[in-house]
Amino acid sequence: MNTIQNDRFLRALLGQPVDMTPVWLMRQAGRYLPEYRNTRAQAGDFMTLCKTPELACEVTLQPLARFPLDAAILFSDILTIPDAMGLGLYFVDGQGPKFKYPVRTPKAIQNLTVPDPEDQLRYVIDAVRLIRTELAGKVPLIGFAGSPWTLAVYMVEGASTRSYSKIKGMLYDSPNTLHKLLNILADSVILYLNAQIAAGAQAIMLFDTWGGILTPTAYREFSLAYLERICYSLVREFAAQPIPIILFTKGGGQWLEVIAKSGCDAIGLDWTIDLGEARARVGNLVALQGNLDPAILYAAPEQIRSGVAMVLESYGHGSKHVFNLGHGVAQDMQPEHIGVLVDAVHELSKPYHQ
Repeated sequence: MNTIQNDRFLRALLGQPVDMTPVWLMRQAGRYLPEYRNTRAQAGDFMTLCKTPELACEVTLQPLARFPLDAAILFSDILTIPDAMGLGLYFVDGQGPKFKYPVRTPKAIQNLTVPDPEDQLRYVIDAVRLIRTELAGKVPLIGFAGSPWTLAVYMVEGASTRSYSKIKGMLYDSPNTLHKLLNILADSVILYLNAQIAAGAQAIMLFDTWGGILTPTAYREFSLAYLERICYSLVREFAAQPIPIILFTKGGGQWLEVIAKSGCDAIGLDWTIDLGEARARVGNLVALQGNLDPAILYAAPEQIRSGVAMVLESYGHGSKHVFNLGHGVAQDMQPEHIGVLVDAVHELSKPYHQ
């Protein structure tokens, strides 16, 4: 890792000594930054922003210009794969993503094809290459994808939902049909992430946003089984450097032990579980990432520092911790409060690494 000026993030994921706890934030590039809003206005709409490598690179780097973060994460969207499958992804302000052509029948699933990352998803791969060049080795670059289960939820429902009636109806009424969809998505995610690694991604994160809505039995069968397959199918070393994998199942605190055995290097945690308890449960099997409640960023700076201190104390001494929020930065949070958080992590974590 001698080509990276600050490799603290990668070292922590691999259990190697660090001088302080590394920190990056989910949605660290986004609408809370005025410079992001300016670039988004320049693009005209969200998908154009995602599909223009130069603009995606620009917004990826914007938070790094403001804050001493220990990693960059590719600016993209988890729904790039179903969009590349021709499902007609579009966004409605205040309503989130929608698909013109939801996938709800065996015939619709049979017609799906695995997108070629260097063709239908070339804009993402080009963005990865450009970001790596522009980072110039300052910090590592994280690539990512949505989990097969999470992608399937959006593809079957056709939009954000609170009931999950269509996807759960398929799960219980036609599980073989759902497995066919999940297999196509797993193949797509593997190809997509390996292309990101070849283009320069130095760590990978899998977002299983909707894994937590499942029963324990269904989680193992319809989500975790495919995450395991992905973990064992990804390139784990590139250019003589290990490529760590982080799995984040929102609401997945009850399944930490089985997630830890999935083949990942780290588990991302939301804010609903105590970090110290999670560490005791997984032992030395994996690193942990998280897990400050994002809502604390609405509070005064001294409360943010106090929250950071509590998370660090909960984890305790040792290097296998990457500080993050329990979910993403919201659009109405103050950039100055992000700066308070990042500085507090670096300052207050040093005694835990002596």
